[in-house]
Amino acid sequence: MSKVVLDVSMSLDGFIAGPNVRDAEPMGDGGERLHEWMFRKGSDAEIEIDLGVRREFDATVGATVIGRRTFDLGVGPWGGTPWPGMPSFVVTHRTQPDLLGKNGGLFAFDGLEAAARRAKQAAGHKVVLVLGADVARHLLRAGLLDELRIHLVPLLLGGGTPLFDGERAELIPEGKPVTGTVTHLRFRVATA
Repeated sequence: MSKVVLDVSMSLDGFIAGPNVRDAEPMGDGGERLHEWMFRKGSDAEIEIDLGVRREFDATVGATVIGRRTFDLGVGPWGGTPWPGMPSFVVTHRTQPDLLGKNGGLFAFDGLEAAARRAKQAAGHKVVLVLGADVARHLLRAGLLDELRIHLVPLLLGGGTPLFDGERAELIPEGKPVTGTVTHLRFRVATA
């Protein structure tokens, strides 16, 4: 069955979004810089490494689990689901009817365990991508997060949204770090 994977860019000081996250700046002040590595152009070897890591992972994604706040901030800029046509499951206590995004992707609204289960079913043999720090913490706490892929960006944001604020888990490295313009790390979450 499918794995639930958090794939996230993080500053060296541990933030996945800058301070002052709001509608006008969904990634917070300076937070967009965390994703620049994904959109660079050129033939530089480091850029090619980064883009290869991104392409390889994107090809494995079959569904997403999204935190409600990430959904609320992201649905406008995304124009629908983060990946066109892909099923996305929004974790929320405020359920609502399914929503068809402008790009053909369907958003379903459910509780944590149901959203994870439904996303795994929808993903089939592909992975479920987790979007949002809060939902990632809840999935980790519930034993539903299988893997972390961290793209460590050489940047200090000085504040913002921490990745795992106070959570504890044993992480087992998967493969060697890959370095382009950022350092790409993979970890499996140890089970008790």
